[in-house]
Amino acid sequence: MTPMRRILLFCLVLWFASNLSAQSIDLNRFEKRSGWKGIFIGELKSDSLFHEKQSIVLAEISLKDLKDYQLKIAYSEGELIKTSKFGSDNQALVALNAGFFNVEKGGSVSYIESDNQVIARNRTPKEKYAKSDSLLNGAIVLTKKGSIRIEKAKNTAVYEKSTRERQVLVSGPILMEKGKLLPLEHSEFVKKRHPRSCLALTKDKRLLLLAIDGRSEKASGMSLYELQQFLVRLNCRDAINLDGGGSTTLWFRDGDHPMILNSPSDKTGERPVANALLICPK
Repeated sequence: MTPMRRILLFCLVLWFASNLSAQSIDLNRFEKRSGWKGIFIGELKSDSLFHEKQSIVLAEISLKDLKDYQLKIAYSEGELIKTSKFGSDNQALVALNAGFFNVEKGGSVSYIESDNQVIARNRTPKEKYAKSDSLLNGAIVLTKKGSIRIEKAKNTAVYEKSTRERQVLVSGPILMEKGKLLPLEHSEFVKKRHPRSCLALTKDKRLLLLAIDGRSEKASGMSLYELQQFLVRLNCRDAINLDGGGSTTLWFRDGDHPMILNSPSDKTGERPVANALLICPK
């Protein structure tokens, strides 16, 4: 083969590889298992996603099947509780850590409302573990009719006055809205790779609870820019970032054998948190 042909072949391989990496990721590529009607657990490991090792687990359920279950935001106003215990104490089938919290004293540092009662408010920027308004710009809204919305956070006074919501959790940043990527602040929190937790709704009406491992030799984690691109490839429509890092935990009740599906990054294992998102039987 002539040098020119080698160069052309090399360029063709590079072109093919770059286009392959940008293709959408079919959820069917995830190794799946399930012990419950309509709920699927998927796992994806890659040596090349964003040119790094990645380990991702998710719980997936169609919004149609979700009507047979109840979404719930479990919380503790003081004591820190592991995501797995939030799950087991509430007889949940799936549990994912949710909002940001005070690591030392417990309690959420962002707005939580449950049954028209304010459980926690956004901490002021001067308070320890508080998050900026540019990060806390999204909300998970569970309606009294059993549906879920991921939306740009409204002024919390709006949620307080409204009686339509069963539960509200403010988190963020919001990553996608109606299929479009939203701008992110230029901070280390956004730019650096970390373990990530995320909630998303797909264009074909499925709910995804994602845990992306990181800070280890087996998994690098993602920046929020990379997470946005990953969500696009999963055909997501709306998505919100949750507390990540050592908090990232996805728990699943596999019959009589509940288990943590991902590998939490703290050396001590699963980190206790202040709140979690649950899928529970009705």
